[in-house]
Amino acid sequence: MSAIGNWTFTSLITSFPSTIFPNLGFWNASNGTWEYQIEVAWPLNWTSRDEHGVVETLYVLDGNANGHSAIEAVRRRKPVEFNQPDTIVVSLGYPTQIPDGPYSTGRYYDYQLPVCANCTPPAEPGVPSNADNFIAFIDTELRPWIQSTLFPNTKFSRDALHGHSFGGLFVLYAMISRPDLFDTFLSASPALWWNNNYIFDHLNPLTDPSSPSSLRNSSTKPAFQLSFGHLEQYQVRRRIETDEEWEFRRSFLTFSNMSDNCKRLYGLLKNSTRLRDVELHEYPFSDHAALAAVSISDGLDYFYDWLPRIAGS
Repeated sequence: MSAIGNWTFTSLITSFPSTIFPNLGFWNASNGTWEYQIEVAWPLNWTSRDEHGVVETLYVLDGNANGHSAIEAVRRRKPVEFNQPDTIVVSLGYPTQIPDGPYSTGRYYDYQLPVCANCTPPAEPGVPSNADNFIAFIDTELRPWIQSTLFPNTKFSRDALHGHSFGGLFVLYAMISRPDLFDTFLSASPALWWNNNYIFDHLNPLTDPSSPSSLRNSSTKPAFQLSFGHLEQYQVRRRIETDEEWEFRRSFLTFSNMSDNCKRLYGLLKNSTRLRDVELHEYPFSDHAALAAVSISDGLDYFYDWLPRIAGS
């Protein structure tokens, strides 16, 4: 067990048979109130976590659902992308999950944008926001633990944050409130509809050059990739669907206005002087669930397409 601040990091399992889950481990992180299951994977060419080298780091939200997708995306890419840098994948999950699904109710606290201190929480999800505390955990406890305890001999270059759906909304909020938190922000199918499109009224830190900025160094402005699937808003009926099934699925997804909202957001951010690059990626044949995985694979291409940068250099 190790500790940083009020947080303890306890090993769950750090070694699997090499033909099952090589170079991968799980830890529990807790401060007595909040608890996370952290999955960490390091390069297959490393013989231990004591390797000297330079790495990029990908942080992935909804780790129980998307962590392995990210690890596999990095590892599958390596044999055909010979210049791919060594990469550590850090997946932020939870020790409990909802029945019959890989998600946790903890995400409703952590990924939900804060409104005002005295306001009633929005009807969905109906719980208070923990987003600012979650950002602080990533920045002041998790990342230092990764860099100083798990990989003490490694030089860390850039890092990226990936989130999908409600996690994608959190990625956008993190970029607004702490643009220095990550080098690259990857937001897939973000829940921009949340709280009556609340986020669109709070983009000033990115759209207004005169607004205060928390960027500590103007030379390290973040990059932002926004992705969505065309079929999220414009579904196609499946051959086997009944009339009732088709109508339910269509009504369930159409309310998000995913295509319109993502294009609107891109239009507002594409010329932002607070971001070094903004990219919109539309998947013409993908729906909401598919975006969780495909956006990681293409997000890696976007993330890697920048020169390494060691802290302090």
